[in-house]
Amino acid sequence: MVTGPLLSAEDHKRLSEAIRAAEANTSGEIYVVVAEHADGFRLVPVLWAALLALLLPWPLIYATTLSITQILTLQGFAFVVAGAVLSLPQLRYRLIPPSIADEATRASAELHFSAHGIHLTAERTGVLLYICMKPRRIEVLADSGIHSKVDPATWEHMVEKIASGGRQGRLADGLAAAIHSTGELLAQHFPRRTDDRNELPDRVVEYRGRTVH
Repeated sequence: MVTGPLLSAEDHKRLSEAIRAAEANTSGEIYVVVAEHADGFRLVPVLWAALLALLLPWPLIYATTLSITQILTLQGFAFVVAGAVLSLPQLRYRLIPPSIADEATRASAELHFSAHGIHLTAERTGVLLYICMKPRRIEVLADSGIHSKVDPATWEHMVEKIASGGRQGRLADGLAAAIHSTGELLAQHFPRRTDDRNELPDRVVEYRGRTVH
């Protein structure tokens, strides 16, 4: 598990400045959340352990002379041991089926979108860049005011910028590039008004999980 900050203090300062600069020419709002994980996925290792325990008796029945009692005992032992081993963080997050990881990340991003009031901007022009470290997933959520003018596929470019930085061990660089591009995109459709006010904090929020405080 990650024990230190997900981003350094210098990264936080740099990204806050990037958000302010990106919003300088638009009435849109950009919010960034970096979470250690989208969900605990506690049931995933249990399900894999149960599957192993269900399959284990068959080769033992046909390839050994063990009694049913012995086989059942081994089955229970295998379930407990496999469940404990697969629950280790370094293994658990590698066993999550992609569809489950995608669904959990999307649900967590939507939770943060609502909890941080990104949907409450005056013109519904908030954008959330959500980065999940385990499993590695990225979600970009744009409010309804943006959907009517921006092709949803456009956000894939922002995702790729973040992912590219992450793959190179430079997540902050990828985020900065995505923030800059998002600001340019918002400025095209929602230029800054003379009476514009900053409706969301210009900062990156870190979370050690899915829970929003």
